[in-house]
Amino acid sequence: MRDPILLTPGPLTTSLATKVAMLNDWGSWDAEFNALTAGVCRRLVAIVDGGAGFVCVPMQGSGTYAVEAAIGTLLPRDGKLLVLVNGAYGERMAKLTRTMGRALSVLDFGETHPVEPAQVAAALATDPAITHVGVIHCETSTGMLNPLEEVARVVEAAGRRLIVDAMSSFGVLPLSARDLAFDAVIASSNKALEGVPGMGFVLARKDALLAAKGNAHSLSLDLHDQFVYMSETGRWRYTPPTHVVAALAAALDQYDAEGGRLGRLARYEGNCARLLAGLAALGLKPFLPSALQAPVIVTVLAPSHPGYAFPELYERAKASGFILYPGKLTELDTFRVGCIGAIGSAEIDGALAAIGQALGAMFSDTQPDQR
Repeated sequence: MRDPILLTPGPLTTSLATKVAMLNDWGSWDAEFNALTAGVCRRLVAIVDGGAGFVCVPMQGSGTYAVEAAIGTLLPRDGKLLVLVNGAYGERMAKLTRTMGRALSVLDFGETHPVEPAQVAAALATDPAITHVGVIHCETSTGMLNPLEEVARVVEAAGRRLIVDAMSSFGVLPLSARDLAFDAVIASSNKALEGVPGMGFVLARKDALLAAKGNAHSLSLDLHDQFVYMSETGRWRYTPPTHVVAALAAALDQYDAEGGRLGRLARYEGNCARLLAGLAALGLKPFLPSALQAPVIVTVLAPSHPGYAFPELYERAKASGFILYPGKLTELDTFRVGCIGAIGSAEIDGALAAIGQALGAMFSDTQPDQR
């Protein structure tokens, strides 16, 4: 039996080679596992052209764990974070900052608009207490791409520090320390790198991280302590996700073989274009205009037909071997279809056929009796 195709923003469909990498057990203090971790970290830093000025700090848990670790460690206890919000993940960054008791300001652009750099500049000019800015590169709740380069320039010009949640864009969309000024980029193993869930990571400017000693609100989420311990011992502080690290190492081998960022981006862009064309043929409309659509996940406006209900669409598509994702908008009924993972045109075509068949069955079931 084949696993269902996961058309979600993560976990994703993974390759056989990635799955096979998890068949071996590793000792958490073993020298070979330590070397595996170190190699993965070096490769992750290289993806953002970090060089010697950046370090990779892996964290046990999902991407949100890594976001909380980064904010809680890099934001001083007397600092203030400006969060740029236009979806659920910006809201989550604001919530976790508020939960840890740090000073917070939110600039909300709504669910239908990208971040506006001029408004960011104005907010920074009017509030000198702001020390850091947090932005979501690709807002996965809609698939919206935010103008990271322009935001980074505004933040740098204002003399503030930038923290980037690049969860679903990392390794695919342009993001280089040579071109942008940032203190940290945060991502996870189970997105566009096509690993499995269980490890977030923070690519941090080394001098900023070393200056952050004592900032953390949490023992387990202390990014500085994790980095210092790993630097001194080569080991994780606490039980590492050994199989996840091994899977990510294998996934990075495949990433390199595909041509790195440009090769992965080309496949995802092809998936996205094919998906959008197929949805249009089914009479379904995307939520975002093409200029704002990242090739990660497509938010689809729900059909207005009285026979439509997402739970039924989900079950029918699942029966055909495809897992869809519910919408995450607050004001519109939508569902989401992912473009990323170890999938290509055949899987996109299969998903479109499954969606078409499911909607056809749902709509025919609600037709009035013509007898």
